[in-house]
Amino acid sequence: MTKDVIALTRRMPDPATVLTGLLAGGPDTLAGFAGEGAVVQLCDELGRPLVSVEAPLLVQVEGEAERLLGATPPPVPFWWTEARATTGVPDAERLAGAFAARLVALAGGSAWPPEAARSLGVVRTDGVSVAPDPAAAAPAVDVLTDKVAVVIQDRPVVAMTAWLADAFRAAAEAGLGLQIVSPPGAALTPAVRDTLGGWPSRWVVRDKRDGYYDGRTGAVLRWQDGMFAPVGPGAATPTADAPGVPGAPGAPGAPGAPVAAAFQEVAATGGRQLTLTYRAVHPADERLVLGGGLEAVWRELTGEPPAGWGTAEPANLPWSPRRLTDVAYERAPGSTWFVVVGSPDRPGSATVRVRRTEAGVEEEVTLAFGYGADEEPPVDAVPRAAEVLATRHRLQSMLVQIRRARRDLAVPPCFEGPGAPLAFVLGAEEVRAMPGDRARRTPLSQAPVELGPKTRAALYYPLPGDPSDLSAWKDFELLVRHLKGA
Repeated sequence: MTKDVIALTRRMPDPATVLTGLLAGGPDTLAGFAGEGAVVQLCDELGRPLVSVEAPLLVQVEGEAERLLGATPPPVPFWWTEARATTGVPDAERLAGAFAARLVALAGGSAWPPEAARSLGVVRTDGVSVAPDPAAAAPAVDVLTDKVAVVIQDRPVVAMTAWLADAFRAAAEAGLGLQIVSPPGAALTPAVRDTLGGWPSRWVVRDKRDGYYDGRTGAVLRWQDGMFAPVGPGAATPTADAPGVPGAPGAPGAPGAPVAAAFQEVAATGGRQLTLTYRAVHPADERLVLGGGLEAVWRELTGEPPAGWGTAEPANLPWSPRRLTDVAYERAPGSTWFVVVGSPDRPGSATVRVRRTEAGVEEEVTLAFGYGADEEPPVDAVPRAAEVLATRHRLQSMLVQIRRARRDLAVPPCFEGPGAPLAFVLGAEEVRAMPGDRARRTPLSQAPVELGPKTRAALYYPLPGDPSDLSAWKDFELLVRHLKGA
């Protein structure tokens, strides 16, 4: 059943339009506020939320609704308004649909999913029960235990929405893991995959054959001791469904760590991804403009700049290093996280984390581009991109990989092989800091390539970069150990 309903409207939902939508619950349904006023909640008579509505977001980037929802939105710019129903309350889901339907009727546009927003009528909610506090206190969290916060996402692509970003922050501050439950066939964006981190956070996929499994490792899971955990030796068979998760069967304990059959059913697409992970350190100067290195790499590899950026998905703002810098400056000395996307015809996605440290202002960037079976990744352009970063944008280090994976960059709940290292790059300052000729004389068969002026050169270490031959990781490990003096 749908938990989220999204209105994609041509015009901004003004206060009168939002009020009309809120009255979908009838005059007896109360309104409350959360998130410093950014979230409006329809509540029952006890003040517990039935539906939480995020403030409308102006999307000015082509392709985001198609990428994240598979929906056709109005022409950009359009307004994206999310309503999230409290899990397990059918009337709440109908209420979210009626809210979205009213917004679309008054502001034009469409709703996702279409079947959830067909009725404009009042949804009577007398006598319903809702999620108890504290789970209801956080609109994105469906189940809360002393170990994890569980978020149920019935979307084709689980994205780093403002809801989910808030759930990640709240869980981290409380010392909890975050577990995302999705239906079979759903995918993650790279931003969500890279943020999930380690145990006990995980991606939980519902499955008819095995109950639940981890979408990144394939391990069969079950609900035990207040969280989803792998089936293993000595695990007791649960006696009840996972609380708050509709239709959660208990998977019996089994020796070993079985892998779900669905995870092993891999359909080759012929697609490949080129991934760059790098760090740059800039002096803390008021004239500093962030994002310049990312734009330079994007242009070298695609011939165009990024299309848009934001502090959550969808990326709603046209690409602007100056505006990105302003947001990071306003949030300093705290860190800032951004997502950056490319145009629909050239899939590209990046995450950027900006931190203020003793060394200066650090940019940590993970960037990926997708290519189809009939497209060749521009590996010949990688050294040029590395040189631009090293000579103009204070590159510290960079790892480049190539892997067999989907062109659209979405992360499926099945096995994807690891990438193979294509190159490693060491910035000029790091080269100069190494004793003697250590950086230039390595145990690799191929000598490094100098980037930039000889008096201040960075070094580019070529590696095989063949996804079918993972032995290149041994060369990479050997190189790193040598550079560290191990």
